[in-house]
Amino acid sequence: MIQEKMKVSHSRHKIYHEKRRMDIEFQVKNHVFLRVNLVIGVGRAFKAKKLTTCFVGLYEIIERVEAIAYQIALPPSLSNLHSVFHVSQLWKYVYEPSHVIQVDNLEVRDNLTVETVPIRIEDQEVKWLSGK
Repeated sequence: MIQEKMKVSHSRHKIYHEKRRMDIEFQVKNHVFLRVNLVIGVGRAFKAKKLTTCFVGLYEIIERVEAIAYQIALPPSLSNLHSVFHVSQLWKYVYEPSHVIQVDNLEVRDNLTVETVPIRIEDQEVKWLSGK
């Protein structure tokens, strides 16, 4: 009886999950952004993720390797990366004439991280915790 109820619960959860799920598909010659993780110079993950960009470049899709993998055209500066990426690492670019895309010279590491260096510190504050 418990196993039957667990199967019913699992199937109900699966139905709800699949209703909101969208399969991501790209066409050849589409342009996409590449998702990267930002790392500051000392090797820690970047803390202020709210205002940092997590997608870089504007790359063209060369071919569809599998249902969930695409090969993109990478510039020579990113020759250390493999050119096939999972769809979760790509973000579709929707063309708009008013867009101005800045191309930065980024060095993306093998584990898809980008090193960022803070330009300046705007403000500093010391917080005193009560009772400590």
